[in-house]
Amino acid sequence: MTNEFLAFAPVSTAPAADPARALLDEMMARVGVDGLAAALGDAGLLAQVDQHAAAVRDALRAAGRPVDAAGLAAYATSIVAAAVRMGRPVPEPGHAYVSGSAWLAAEWHLMRLVAVCMIAESAGLL
Repeated sequence: MTNEFLAFAPVSTAPAADPARALLDEMMARVGVDGLAAALGDAGLLAQVDQHAAAVRDALRAAGRPVDAAGLAAYATSIVAAAVRMGRPVPEPGHAYVSGSAWLAAEWHLMRLVAVCMIAESAGLL
């Protein structure tokens, strides 16, 4: 006897050891990998991501939050929530832009999330 839902069952039902890092991993899968790969191939795009990263750091500091996994995850959560309210959900993993030119025209919330991923990656949080 087989279970038709087995293919959709989660690999593990155990809660994530660190929910903040789990959320950052999800953001990396949704936009970070593709956005950062494109940025590494386009100096102009990399400069834009770097400017967004500086704004993320500034926003966290202004809110009295450290630039750590919890702070970055909270910031990313608020960006995603606002985007969804505006009808602009974050792409599913594997469905983000691929080319640098597409990322150069990307909406603000996607660039901020790529910046969050860049900060997390450079800080060794992923």
